[in-house]
Amino acid sequence: MGGLIVLIVLAALIFYAVSIYNRIVAYEKRYQNAWSQIDVQLKRRADLIPNLVETVKGYAAHESTVFEEVTRARAALMNAQGVNQSAEAANAMSSALGRLFAVAEAYPELKANENFRLLQEELSGVENKIAYARQFYNDAVMQYNTLIETVPAVFLAGPMGKKPAVFLEIPEGDKAVPQVSFGGAPSTGA
Repeated sequence: MGGLIVLIVLAALIFYAVSIYNRIVAYEKRYQNAWSQIDVQLKRRADLIPNLVETVKGYAAHESTVFEEVTRARAALMNAQGVNQSAEAANAMSSALGRLFAVAEAYPELKANENFRLLQEELSGVENKIAYARQFYNDAVMQYNTLIETVPAVFLAGPMGKKPAVFLEIPEGDKAVPQVSFGGAPSTGA
């Protein structure tokens, strides 16, 4: 009878360990899927950039510095590997696009151009999807990190080699509200 109780307790512990293992794997897959959704939207945004740049070039050809910056940011985004590089490249792209749209503000004919307006609306929709996907990713990372850092999962996560995932954060410089001025040097305000 004592051997049967030990066997039942051992089976229950194994079942419990397998259950925890499966939760760790499921949460890890959830945050990885969340990242892939961001990656899809970043690719979509990068695909829109050449058309947007060409449209703006037609009206503001002398703004070559801005165009080069957008092109470099797009290339960095397309070549980024992993969450950290992609997040940095995406932040650089957002910054470059902000400057491109600031240039567009100086050209009323461009703002009235149907193609430019459609591209701007589509890009705005993609930006909204990226923001939502980032929030979903960070929520999934929080759940995963909480799971692997709390008892009892922490006892399995370590031997499994599981490390906390990285949150996507906005760089400090991007938290300031940009002040657009065509009369002097750009400044930021809070």
